[in-house]
Amino acid sequence: MAEPRVGGPSLKSGKGGGARLGWAEYSAQWSGLHLGVDPRRSRALVRGWLRAGYGVARALAKLGVRPGAVTVAGVVLAIGAPVAAAFGGVWLFVAAAAVLASALADTADGALAVVTGRVTRLGGFYDSLADRVSEALWLFAMWVAGVPGVLATACGAMAWLHEYARARSAAVGIGDVGVVTAAERPGRVIVVVFAFVVGGGISFLSARFAAGSMTVVLAIWPVLGLLGTARLLGAVRATARRRPD
Repeated sequence: MAEPRVGGPSLKSGKGGGARLGWAEYSAQWSGLHLGVDPRRSRALVRGWLRAGYGVARALAKLGVRPGAVTVAGVVLAIGAPVAAAFGGVWLFVAAAAVLASALADTADGALAVVTGRVTRLGGFYDSLADRVSEALWLFAMWVAGVPGVLATACGAMAWLHEYARARSAAVGIGDVGVVTAAERPGRVIVVVFAFVVGGGISFLSARFAAGSMTVVLAIWPVLGLLGTARLLGAVRATARRRPD
């Protein structure tokens, strides 16, 4: 996310200014941009992930880094995942690190936009697009490492459906759904990173079983996707009923 749009007394643009935005104030700003989902009341996993992105954003704000640069860095880091996965063995750990770093950058760019007062609709569009590209690269890396293409495709489809449902609920005016599901991005990141770590560990025992072990772990993704999307759709339905046209 990039360029000035959101202002106000709490959002200070310029080098280092956003670093003074506290967690409570940041959470309120972030919630307003994400359909009322408050990081302070989210599950521990999501809260911890968003808090980490906020911490990185504060540090980058002090250095004068722009949100758009972090968005690009996230995609570049994601490209490293399939490159490392192609070598297999110990390089699967490198792929895991690339996915984790990419995901953190994808979180920190939006956080940086908030703490520096550089939130824009165009920046949000590029941020969301970069997220989808990065996830596609992670799943491509899984396929490169030997995971069946059908499973990787199913994972991508479930992630797309979940994100599309949330975006459309806002687009049609349903608004604040206020639910965080098991299929959110932090959970997907953990599944992919864990799959690469397990594959890397198993490869020391037998390279033949590395891909199979990664397949078993990655199969958790579509399961979480189904459960999370079902919960999200239920929340959308309930919210729409409370707010009739």
